[in-house]
Amino acid sequence: MKYKPNETRESEKGDFTVNRRRLLQAGGALIALPFISSKIANATSKALVSPSVARREERIVQTCSTFDCGGKCDVRVHLSQGTVTRISTRPDSALDEQMPVMRACVRGRAYRQFVYHPNRLKYPMLRVGKRGEGKFKRISWDEATTLIAEQMKRIGDTYGPAARFAHVATGVSGGSFSGDKMLKRLLNLTGGYLGYYHSVSMGNTAAATPYTYGVAASGSSLDTLSETKLVILWGHNPTETIFGHTNYFYKKMKENGTRFIVVDPRYSDTATSYADQWIPLLPTTDNAMMDAMMYVIVTENLHDKAFIERHTLGFDEQNMPEGVPANESLVAYLTGVKDGVVKTPEWAEKITKVPAQTIRQLARDYATTKPAALIQGWGPQRHICGERTARASTLLATITGNVGVKGGWAGGYGGIASRKFMTGIVQPQNPVKATISIMNWMQAVEDASKVRPEDGLKNADKLDTNIKMIFSLAGNYLANQNPDINKTIKLLEDESKVEFIVASDLFLTPSAKYADLLLPETSFMERWNIGETWGTGSYFMLSEKVIEPDFERRSDYEWLREVAAKMGVEAAFSEGRDEKQWVEYIVEQTRVTRPEENLPTFEQLQVQRQHLFKSAPHVAFEKNITDPQNNPFTTPSGKIEIFSKRLYDMQNPEIPALSHYVPATEGPEDKLIEKYPLQLITWKGKHRANSTQYANPWLQEVEPQTLWINPQDAKNRQIVQGDEVQIYNDRGVSRVPVEITSRIMPGVVAMRSGAWWNPDKDGVDRGGCANVLTSTRMTALAKGNSHQTLLVEVKKA
Repeated sequence: MKYKPNETRESEKGDFTVNRRRLLQAGGALIALPFISSKIANATSKALVSPSVARREERIVQTCSTFDCGGKCDVRVHLSQGTVTRISTRPDSALDEQMPVMRACVRGRAYRQFVYHPNRLKYPMLRVGKRGEGKFKRISWDEATTLIAEQMKRIGDTYGPAARFAHVATGVSGGSFSGDKMLKRLLNLTGGYLGYYHSVSMGNTAAATPYTYGVAASGSSLDTLSETKLVILWGHNPTETIFGHTNYFYKKMKENGTRFIVVDPRYSDTATSYADQWIPLLPTTDNAMMDAMMYVIVTENLHDKAFIERHTLGFDEQNMPEGVPANESLVAYLTGVKDGVVKTPEWAEKITKVPAQTIRQLARDYATTKPAALIQGWGPQRHICGERTARASTLLATITGNVGVKGGWAGGYGGIASRKFMTGIVQPQNPVKATISIMNWMQAVEDASKVRPEDGLKNADKLDTNIKMIFSLAGNYLANQNPDINKTIKLLEDESKVEFIVASDLFLTPSAKYADLLLPETSFMERWNIGETWGTGSYFMLSEKVIEPDFERRSDYEWLREVAAKMGVEAAFSEGRDEKQWVEYIVEQTRVTRPEENLPTFEQLQVQRQHLFKSAPHVAFEKNITDPQNNPFTTPSGKIEIFSKRLYDMQNPEIPALSHYVPATEGPEDKLIEKYPLQLITWKGKHRANSTQYANPWLQEVEPQTLWINPQDAKNRQIVQGDEVQIYNDRGVSRVPVEITSRIMPGVVAMRSGAWWNPDKDGVDRGGCANVLTSTRMTALAKGNSHQTLLVEVKKA
């Protein structure tokens, strides 16, 4: 390594006189373990608050977390003598039906066990031994911030600013003010950094939707669905994902008689809650089923002819863009004129395993029920074919006339163009113009010359340098959430590649083990912020600092400010504001930019705690449909483009202009199925947001990590309930208990996402982390992730 910090001084080790600290310090001996038993944690949490303390006067503070969680639930923190004694949530009487703030879910109710977990990091620490062993020694904050400043300058001067990289950090991305935002501010002030684009959550669909509508945002506000008679939830699982306030509206719709159909390989909790019908299909075959649905709709004369004629391009041969040869229209494709294959339900049944009659019934129901909403989740677009699947939902919505009408849904990306945000931090301009897809970062470490415009590089013809320095602040994507962990760690272990890695987190996560410098971050209860929703939510909530951090924990902003001072840019970096003052600044700046909203002052916000962006119901593309003359779509033709000339000109078979079915690599038609005959998918469980809260003992009890397998597939492998099984392919092996259930269709197995990677001495993962099995393969159009597309085999361990 290219740095030699001072050895730890005995005087810094100290003794702790506070009883609670002494108790937590004892838990620190377990720092190398991914979690502790629930019995230990429960005993610890009970010991934190004596009966006499609990009887003292209590203060209740309404707040919210700032994790990457769509709910921004109303969390009520009960405080006594500076200690959190319990968590409650908003009463039903506080519900606002126009913009309902969610009650705390199981994650919210368990935050106290998370914040007071004895395994939380306590001191800044420097790596000793090999990178990845998870061995560290304590150093001072002065040593830590000096080292960061020195390495930022050395690496920037030696290789150029593009050698510095800030990794994905979803542990704080639900807040307006966060360490990763301020890190980028500091990097910009000291020469710049290599930026990335893409959301791992929904980057593929956001890239695909504009080829139909001209813009990505295609969602309506959920209050427009009150009179919808049929909702098809296609790979959408809001009950477990806690997707904003979606469930409030779905529950009301269900009570009012809306029929729900769930299309998903797994009988999810959403299907349990809402589904009048569950239709399982093989992963990556969504387009085949959608093609067959469109065939039924068109050949049975169920399509909306007037809507298609007025608003679309590419439906039939009479309505195609110039310069395109014959037989490229949607009708020509569906009827087999183009390729000789008629896209009947019987054709699709062989691919999807959905009975032909079920496909016919679904197509007829969707086309004849007015209005109807086909709402696609973000899971299907995390496949190698995700862009095609996302765009195909827009075609179905178009030919049935469900675009731009109340109670319909335009498909594609469900974001709302009218959704309102806080102003946020104004960033200085980044001198480095080049940006990469987040899926390119490993290539940029290994050999930057491999990252070309055709591979995902933007705003440059080439990269000037490899990534040499990585910051991972509240992010577990560096290793744990990154696809193909075994490939990733080999790259990180090579110290000739990345020369310095800084991780700031609450726990020694699998990613944090690869840090050279490990910093103890504060939880959301120990800092100031503004919580913002995603999905279809539109409100913000004050996330107040309610307790003081223990030991030497510091917020990222605090130590970044110290680094800025050592690099000579503190005045420009902080502008003289502490953390609370920055949050106040964001509130006041938003008041200036949104005078029509009558936003509260920061002083008022500390009393009312939240602000709801109330607005009229929003129907996506309503003006484009009601008045197309004055509101054309922002596509080249000004219409909804069923056939995209822009995609056609790319001449890439993976990106068809009609967004039809193409057999997927590592899909059910891949020859690899002979070796690995099962498709593995993951889902986001209700007990964690990505991998955040994995270490929470209460939530480990809520949903233990298991592999779901159909009874038929289990019987074929002589596996019985409770067996421990190995899931494996050429990339890795994971070992977990099995759950035999008919809630997963034959040929498919499933695990909850976000489990922490826990390899044994043989490299076999014992944590149930699916990312030892996933691929770094990128999608063709967006250069996005395809985590969900993979083949495996399962055997009894």
